[in-house]
Amino acid sequence: MAFWTYMLHCADRSFYVGHTDDLERRIAEHESGIFVGYTHSRRPVALVWSEYFQTRLEALEAEHRIKGWTRAKKLALIRGDWGAISVLARNRTEEK
Repeated sequence: MAFWTYMLHCADRSFYVGHTDDLERRIAEHESGIFVGYTHSRRPVALVWSEYFQTRLEALEAEHRIKGWTRAKKLALIRGDWGAISVLARNRTEEK
């Protein structure tokens, strides 16, 4: 079975990160407002990034990791800018 970690860009310019085993269905659920949660009052939403994983655990771990990232790092992920992600990760570590 396939699992996905995904990121949505919300109408209020925030990002939502989640995981699912059916990406198309889950995005449709977010867009329709079926779930009363973070994205419900922030529609419309747009899928800006997703990645496939072999197991739910891998997808969940990626979700939790990305949720802790800064906006700049999330934007770098959306762009696929691995160099910026690396620099931003080092800068975050040095701040602590």
